[in-house]
Amino acid sequence: MSYVKANTILPEELLRELQKYVQGKTIYIPKEKGNHQEWGSSSGERKRIDQRNLLIKERFHSGSTIAELAADFFLSTETIKSIVYSRK
Repeated sequence: MSYVKANTILPEELLRELQKYVQGKTIYIPKEKGNHQEWGSSSGERKRIDQRNLLIKERFHSGSTIAELAADFFLSTETIKSIVYSRK
């Protein structure tokens, strides 16, 4: 995430109004609902994790144990359980 100085992009009146509430702090301004993307969608990380989870589920249903999967994927047994028992 990159930061932008407010005084370089906001109208002076809006900047003064914001300064009534916060000064010298970093604030996050979320995107509008229609412009929101899921975490990892632009980097491809979400797709990679979904594929990994599908592989974990397939191996579990083929007989691999929770402990084996945790060791193979470097995840905790609790994380493996949440993956294999999720309905997704």
